[in-house]
Amino acid sequence: MNQRFNLLLALAFFLASKPLLAQSPEPPRTEHGYPDLQGTYTFRTITPLQRPAELADKAILTAEEAAEWAAYENRRQNRDLIIDSVGGAGYPPGVISYNEFWYERGNDTVSDRRTSLVYDPPSGRLPPLNASGRERNAFVQQMRRDSAGPEARTLNDRCIINNRTGPPLISGSYNNNMQLVQTREHVMIMTEMVHHARIIPFAEDFDAPFPQWAGRSIARWEGDTLVITSKQFYPEYGWRNTSPNLRIEERFTWIDENTLDYDFTVEDAAMWDQPWSARLPMRRIEEPIYEYACHEGNHGLMGILAGWRRWEVEGKNQGRIPSVDDDE
Repeated sequence: MNQRFNLLLALAFFLASKPLLAQSPEPPRTEHGYPDLQGTYTFRTITPLQRPAELADKAILTAEEAAEWAAYENRRQNRDLIIDSVGGAGYPPGVISYNEFWYERGNDTVSDRRTSLVYDPPSGRLPPLNASGRERNAFVQQMRRDSAGPEARTLNDRCIINNRTGPPLISGSYNNNMQLVQTREHVMIMTEMVHHARIIPFAEDFDAPFPQWAGRSIARWEGDTLVITSKQFYPEYGWRNTSPNLRIEERFTWIDENTLDYDFTVEDAAMWDQPWSARLPMRRIEEPIYEYACHEGNHGLMGILAGWRRWEVEGKNQGRIPSVDDDE
C-alpha cells in the first residue's frame, strides 16, 4: 500500500512539475551576472505600427487572416508592381523609389498575429495630437514644403537619422537590423540604418544637459529586463515632429536563444495627452551589420532643393507632401 502511494505521489509530482519544465529556460549570463543579450538581430516585420482602419475592431488575426494580410501587403508594397503613371504605396505618380530588389521590409506578421505594433492605446492607434501637437505638426510640414534650405528638409533626407536608427526601433522598408554589445558599464546598440552607434552608460541620471540627434540615454536592469531611458533630443529631431519634451523608454527582454522582446513607450506632452506603447520581436540573425551609405544627403540634397525651386517656378508645389514618417 505504501509503495503504491509513493508511486502515485511521485507521478503526481512529475505531472505537476511539467509546466515548470516547459517554461522558457534561464537566459545565458555575462561574466557580470546579467542576462547576455548580445548578438545581431533583425526587427523587420510587415505588421504596421498602427492598426489599419479596415481592421479597426480586430486586434488579433487568425492564422488564415494573417497569411491573407501578409500576401496583400507584400503585393501592395512591391515597388516592381507599381505603375509609374499611377503611383502607389504612398508614392505619387512619377515618383517611384528603388525597385523591389533593395527592400527587406519583412514578409510576415509578428508571431502573435497582432494587427499593429502599438498595443496601448488598445485601439492600436497613436493618440490624437493635442492642440500644441497639431500646431507643431503644421509648422514642420510648412517648413518642409518651403524647403528654403537643407535645414528645412527631413533628417532622413539629410542622412542624419531615421526611424530605424532609434530610439525607438521601428520596422520599415530596409536596414531593419541592429547589433547589441554589453560590458559592465555600458551597452552599445548599433543600427544598420545610418550606421549609428548608441553607447549607453548604466547610470542613475543623465551625464550632460546638451541634446543629441538620438537623445541622451541611460540604462539600468529591472530584474532580467534591460531598460533604456532616452530624452534630451535635439529640438529639430523630426521623428513624427516630436518636441524637445520627448521621452522614450525601451525594454529588452530575453525570450529564448533566438528572440528578444522589444517594448517601448513614447511620452511627449507637447504632442499627445497620453503616452503610447508598442512592441515587436527581435530575431537573431547570422549575417553581419553592413556599413551604410546615404547618397541623398551626400550628393542628392542639392537636387532635392533645386527640384522644389523648379516646382515653385511652375506653380506645382501645392497640395500634400508625403512624409517619410507616414505608415507604410
